Amino acid sequence: MRRILLTAAATALAAVTGLAAAPAGAATVPPASAASSAASSDAPGAVAGQGGWEAWPTSASDLPAGSRCDFPVHLEPVVDEGQRRVLEYAPDGTTVRRAAFRGALVLRITNATTGASYVADAGGRAVVDYRPDRSQTWHAHGPVLLGVGPNGGNLPRDLYLVDGVYTIDIGSTGYKTLTLRHGSAEPLCAKLA
Repeated sequence: MRRILLTAAATALAAVTGLAAAPAGAATVPPASAASSAASSDAPGAVAGQGGWEAWPTSASDLPAGSRCDFPVHLEPVVDEGQRRVLEYAPDGTTVRRAAFRGALVLRITNATTGASYVADAGGRAVVDYRPDRSQTWHAHGPVLLGVGPNGGNLPRDLYLVDGVYTIDIGSTGYKTLTLRHGSAEPLCAKLA
């Protein structure tokens, strides 16, 4: 899921759908289940795990035809209450090694050619471990939207609504490996065709 790969300015949604490559230590993972907002003191140099939750919004994004579905897809948050809390920094005090995500997230997924759409609850919870080589592992519970590109993971190219208890390993090249402990991975492109 390098929730799928991102740039520093990219959103959690971009991470899931695979729009760009995430910098090392960047916490670019989708937010997860509902909770109230709290002020954050998790800033570089802060003691990891001692701060609060910070808002972690998801921006609308577009995926070109062939990248996930046979047609272009527009993703837009309908409910966006995502939050992040840094749990551990690297010894440099600025690079995030581990972060938790939570908060309600509902996405409208639209076939940009026909206008057909599907509304998905993607508000699961996750703890994400980041490694210096830009790889990451998501330890997740609940629903999340996962985009897999051509030859980009252990699932075929598609957008998936993954739910249950699972891990997503994203290699340094962006290859995504979903391991379901309990749950399902529902492909969504066919619902939008």
